[in-house]
Formats: sequence, C-alpha cells, structure tokens
Amino acid sequence: MSGVYVTADYELCRLVLRDRRFSVVPPFHPALPKPVRWLVTKTDLGLPNLGEPPSMLVTDPPDHTRYRRLVGQAFSPKAIATLEKRIAEVADDLVERLESNPRPDLIGDFSAQLPVTIIAEILGLPADMHSTLLKWGDSGAPLLERGLSWTTYRHAIEDLAEVKQYFDQHLDGLTAEPRDDVLSMLVRNDELTRREQVANAALLLDAGFLTTVNMLGNGIVLLTNHPDQLELLAAQPGLWPNAVEEILRYDGPVRMTGRVANCDVDIADQRIESGNLVLLSLAGANSDPAVFPDPRKFDVTRENAAEHLAFSSGIHGCLGARLARLEGTIALRALFDRYPNLSLDGPPVPHPLRNLHAYRCMPVELSVD
Repeated sequence: MSGVYVTADYELCRLVLRDRRFSVVPPFHPALPKPVRWLVTKTDLGLPNLGEPPSMLVTDPPDHTRYRRLVGQAFSPKAIATLEKRIAEVADDLVERLESNPRPDLIGDFSAQLPVTIIAEILGLPADMHSTLLKWGDSGAPLLERGLSWTTYRHAIEDLAEVKQYFDQHLDGLTAEPRDDVLSMLVRNDELTRREQVANAALLLDAGFLTTVNMLGNGIVLLTNHPDQLELLAAQPGLWPNAVEEILRYDGPVRMTGRVANCDVDIADQRIESGNLVLLSLAGANSDPAVFPDPRKFDVTRENAAEHLAFSSGIHGCLGARLARLEGTIALRALFDRYPNLSLDGPPVPHPLRNLHAYRCMPVELSVD
C-alpha cells in the first residue's frame, strides 16, 4: 500500500527536501490519481513535459547531477552578476513604455516581458520569439498541476509538440554552428541524447521566466496593498533585496511540492515506509510561526525573510534563484520609483491554477510625480 503524508512544518519540509532518502515524485507513482497515471501512459509521446523525465525537475542523481552540472555555470553568482546592467536596461525600457499605455496590464506589459527577455538572451533565442515563448509557458504551466481538465491537458500537449519541433530544429542548427550560449553547451555534450537536450532546453526556458512572472505579479499586489512598506522602501532603497525575499516568503509562486521515500524512514516520530509520498506545503512552511514570528505580517525589514523555502532546498533548489532575485529587485524598484502612487485598477485576475499562485491580468492606474 502506498501512503500519503502531508506537512507544513518548516523544519520537516526543509529536512525532507535535503534528505537523500527521498526522491522526486515519478509520474507513475501509485499515490497519484489513477486518471493522471492513465493520461501519462496514453500521451507520453517523447514531448518535453516539465513534469516528466528527462526534465531535470523530476529526475534524481546521477542523471540530475549530469544535467545540472552542464548548465550550472550559466547561473553561477559570477554569471548572474554580469546580467545586472542588462536587466536594469530592460526594466527601465519597460517602465518607460508603460506611460504611453492608457490602461497597462502589469502582467502582460511588464511582469512577463522582463524575465522572458532575459532568459531568451541567456539561451540565445531571438527577440521575435518572445510572444510565442510566453504562449508556450502559459499553456505548459498547468502540467505542473494535479487534476487539470482533459481540454487543458490536450492544449498543453499540442503546444509541447510545437516546443519539441522548434527545439529539435534549433539544436540541429547549434550542432552545425555552435554559439556561446547555454543551449550550445547542451548540444556540445555527447553524454546527452537529443530527448534529454530538448527536455532540459524547454525546462530552462519555462523555469527561467514562469515563476519570476508570478513573483513580480504577487509582489506588485502586496506592495500596493501595503503602502507603509512602500514608504519604507522609498526612504531606504537598500531594503529592496530583502523586500523581494519577503514577497517570496509571504506569497511565493509555488505552494507545494512532493517527495517519495526511497527506503523506510523514521522522521518526526513517524515511520514512512519506502514508496510513500510526502507532500510538502511550501506556503505553509513559509508561514511557520516557529521560524517567522507573526508570519502573516508583510514586513520588508524581516531579518530572516531569506530563509524561506519558495525556491525549494537541497539538490533540487531552484537553479535560477539568483537570477529571479536580481530581476525582482531591479524590476520592482524601477516600477515603484517611477510610479510611486501606482494603484490597481480593480481586482487583478487570478490564474486558474492551484499549485502555482499567479495572476493572469493586472490592470493599473499610473500616476507620475
């Protein structure tokens, strides 16, 4: 029998995420709903699904180690630091363009545009692909959910076929004429099959902007709803990096993840048998009062805000966490420096997802001082 355990305790979540006795959840795990497992068996056409191997997101060592080692250099502290000027240029340009829009949508016109521009440049993808990349990301995001409708699933699979075709052709071109970019690193390595190359190229693309779009949108809502915190940031701009950490803690883009016990594990006075599933509430852990006093208070000065688990932890900790933090700090500061009296023009429209917390549309009124 396969059991399912759930925890929102910070220390337990962190322990399980970092414990090698637990692995990522395979798509055929018996604790998953039967319709989900049936869909995988019927529709796995070798497409680059983020939620299925050989995506780095759902593989364990040694494969995970190989994949991450190949692309890790592009997301090192040194590599990300070199992007600061370019991120600021893109953010300033987007902020400037908002003024000419009578009713801007801060998701489509701002939050989505910055991270997709930067990850496309990192991967060496052309600027005229941005709208297509965003479409693919939007349709593929539900594949990380459980319980999605058949219509949503089929739409995602159809778009994944486009993703596969595009990256097959693009990687063929890079094989013939390599460049100095991350995807060229993938094709130069003869350890990887083409399916592994395509799957992880697609993962780098989606992971490079999806959660950052959500983080920026969530942050805008939080800051506009807490004008006292905006006043603090205006007076003390050095708090912006910590404000991003508090946004991630208070309203992170991913609510839950899971792990499977590889062997019998005794943890927190509980025997978890091999094969049992442990669901980890990241949102709950980030609101654990034992770690974050008065957790439902949004406080950009919170001293330990950066201890959140919004980017997971352990070997599967988000590869692009440094990039997301830098983009969040630069973009949100640029937006509110230019429009300190920005206000939401009605309630933002939430994305119809359960595990990924995001907004689909966010109309605003701008006020230029």
